[in-house]
Amino acid sequence: MSEAVAVSTAEDAAETVLAVNNIEVIYDHVILVLKGVSLIVPQGGIVALLGANGAGKTTTLKAVSNLLRAERGDVTKGSILFKGERVEALSPNELVRRGCIQVMEGRHCFGHLTVEENLLTGAYTRRDGRRAVMRDLEMVYSYFPRLKVRRSSQAGYTSGGEQQMVAIGRALMSRPTMILLDEPSMGLAPQLVEEIFEIVKQLNANEKVSFLLAEQNTNVALRYATYGYIMESGRIVLDGEAHALRENEDVKEFYLGVGGEGRKSFKNVKHYKRRKRWLS
Repeated sequence: MSEAVAVSTAEDAAETVLAVNNIEVIYDHVILVLKGVSLIVPQGGIVALLGANGAGKTTTLKAVSNLLRAERGDVTKGSILFKGERVEALSPNELVRRGCIQVMEGRHCFGHLTVEENLLTGAYTRRDGRRAVMRDLEMVYSYFPRLKVRRSSQAGYTSGGEQQMVAIGRALMSRPTMILLDEPSMGLAPQLVEEIFEIVKQLNANEKVSFLLAEQNTNVALRYATYGYIMESGRIVLDGEAHALRENEDVKEFYLGVGGEGRKSFKNVKHYKRRKRWLS
């Protein structure tokens, strides 16, 4: 390898926090779910992984965070590199210590614990002392002031939006380099969705946290992401800069609901027509 190529490779690795390379995922040694999925999350980027329910978005995130084994799933081909190192063999808590954590779909809080106790559970992998943990707790409260007001309330009795904030705040308490955020808009009112995504944008800008967002709400995700990948049936079928995807006619028609003739109904769209145009 020439010196120039070696320097270029080193620079690319430094600029990429996550690289998923042609992975396949099989459940129960039989069911092929992901088929050659590749994607990149640059350092400091917000990348959206888009697609309908069942497209493979959550499985992709779980492949990265090493949570597949709990569901009898395995990455059988390809590689996953975090900060330039392969991580498929790591346990989920080892990956958290390295700076990658997943916020699960459905706002999984400990309902019997208070909001603050939930947040503090996010620091269980840290070894930098109570003072640093409490400093980061105040940082979380600065982004989610509503949680500070509800800090003594049982998390199970808070609203859906507040529980999503708890889930993201708990992830922040691990001091991550990257957060895998699964369906943050699910079940939330539009105003709360905007609020959550605005906070994601602030965390990205101020705390330098990279995000990989799995999201069905294509319209919102592409307004906040820098790059997007669209999945169908376990494959990436389209990718590009977020602004370019927003202007793509296929994306407008089939995911934003607006085509050349105005708003369309998804139920009248023929699936094969989309795949023929994108995969030809």
